[in-house]
Amino acid sequence: MPAPIKLNLTEEEDRTLRELSHADGVPHRTRMRAMAIRLNASGWRTPQIARYLDWHEHTVRAAIRRWQTVGLAGLWEASGRGRPSRWSYSDWQALEQWADEPRRYSARQLSYKLAMERKVNLGSEQVRRILKKKL
Repeated sequence: MPAPIKLNLTEEEDRTLRELSHADGVPHRTRMRAMAIRLNASGWRTPQIARYLDWHEHTVRAAIRRWQTVGLAGLWEASGRGRPSRWSYSDWQALEQWADEPRRYSARQLSYKLAMERKVNLGSEQVRRILKKKL
């Protein structure tokens, strides 16, 4: 069983975490991590925090360790999360150019044209969604 981790926060750190946990525009996970840090500093044990936040104990410990090593920046998600985009800005510009031509293309035709000319494999539904979002 891991040894309990107990944080001691300064008044300024506690105030910052309190404001962060109630702020609008801050990602939900970041607010929850700030709350976990404050709960730990107020004397809650890891299993209690995990039950309260409906997290696994390892998640709580990871948030606390990131606070200890990185500080405030450790509350946010690390960069490079998620799947990289399959298309780039230049592919988008090509789609716009093709859409502005006098000839009309269907989403399936644009998908095929992207695959043949630019080696970008997007389905016709995704091309349709991209065009709706951007145009």
